Amino acid sequence: MKHRIVVLGAGYAGAYVAGTLARRLSPADTEITVVNAVPDFVQRMRLHQLAAGQDIEAPQLADVFAGTGIRLRVARVTAVDPERRFVAVADADGGGELGYDTLLYALGSHGTVRAVPDAAEHAFDVAARPSALRLRERLDSLDSLGRRGRRGEGGRVVVVGDGLTGIETATEIAESRPGLSVALVARGELGARLSAGARSHLRQACVRLGITVLEHTGVEAVEATRVLCADGTALASDATVWTAGFAVDPIAAVGGLEVTENGQIVVDRTMRSVSHPNVYAVGDSAHAIGDNGRPLPMSCASAGYTGRQATEAILGRLTGRKIAITKLVYAYNHISLGRRDGILLMVDDEGQAKPKYVGGRKAARVKAGILNMSLWATSHPTFGMPKRKRRLAAAPDATPEKARIGGIYDVRNPEKPTRVESGTPLTRR
Repeated sequence: MKHRIVVLGAGYAGAYVAGTLARRLSPADTEITVVNAVPDFVQRMRLHQLAAGQDIEAPQLADVFAGTGIRLRVARVTAVDPERRFVAVADADGGGELGYDTLLYALGSHGTVRAVPDAAEHAFDVAARPSALRLRERLDSLDSLGRRGRRGEGGRVVVVGDGLTGIETATEIAESRPGLSVALVARGELGARLSAGARSHLRQACVRLGITVLEHTGVEAVEATRVLCADGTALASDATVWTAGFAVDPIAAVGGLEVTENGQIVVDRTMRSVSHPNVYAVGDSAHAIGDNGRPLPMSCASAGYTGRQATEAILGRLTGRKIAITKLVYAYNHISLGRRDGILLMVDDEGQAKPKYVGGRKAARVKAGILNMSLWATSHPTFGMPKRKRRLAAAPDATPEKARIGGIYDVRNPEKPTRVESGTPLTRR
């Protein structure tokens, strides 16, 4: 009987791991099934561009996985039972259950409005393609009310949240739709986590794009036509965009996997669940400790690093070979400020911004290059397909063990690690 590998989620991390496993494992021993709620690959890092009105490619997953032997199941995951090793799914045919021997959990995160009254009803977000398209439709209607090309004569857009997603969304909308008036609400200082130089560059970009910035402002409620702030200010808004936070679905917690308070699956150094050794988690779904001893943030970079580590761990354990321990770092932030401007900023081991940064068109080109590389790599899983694929060991290891940081962990000889370096990971917001 073949070893059944089920991958939940086909975002950057899930699609990457599934494709790599298909390249390197023999189909004589394994079958790989990918479960995804939609039939296309969503470029989540570009959803703010989609909302602003730009055409963003969405390759069909059936085409992406063609020729790999990967089975695609377009369905929504409703439950995970790690004790029985089953996943429950729902689709147009009613759904059912999928059994697995190894599970890769890559369902990612979604936008959250937390406890803000009526935000779920009245606010838009850019955390998923359908919601980004709804925002795009709304912005189209606002644009039609004013005269295009003259700033502020259309509708009023309020972006709540000054994280990277909020900054990118506000600048993208302001640049792509100059007829709209855009305001950005920041709970603290705008760009507080950036270096002084990068923060100054961000402020200048907001001035250039005509964005009104409200700092040290909390939001207490969102209504249909305004945003109510903690200081009593009421901001008129024809479209409120909520970017102040992300959350994971409670599926893992309900299923009995060990999770953190926010629902992320607790994993060891190889991305293996500490409570259920046949389950691996990557990306925003995983609570992974980086090489600096701190949890990796929900970010584009974390998906690539955790995905690569999980791939090496699954390959090593199933084939009885050495497990490469790859880097788990958070090294930089790249922020787009429209299509012609951006910020590329390195961070230290404490997650603090380094003084130097790259800004302007050069940073924008670097960001675009990273996005294009990620899309290409994910869309071409058969590239570099080896002629000889690895066969499974007679009895794949299923016992958790301590991994060594910065080396190779050999399940047959754990006391002799050998240094390896990881390649460039895929990235994801």
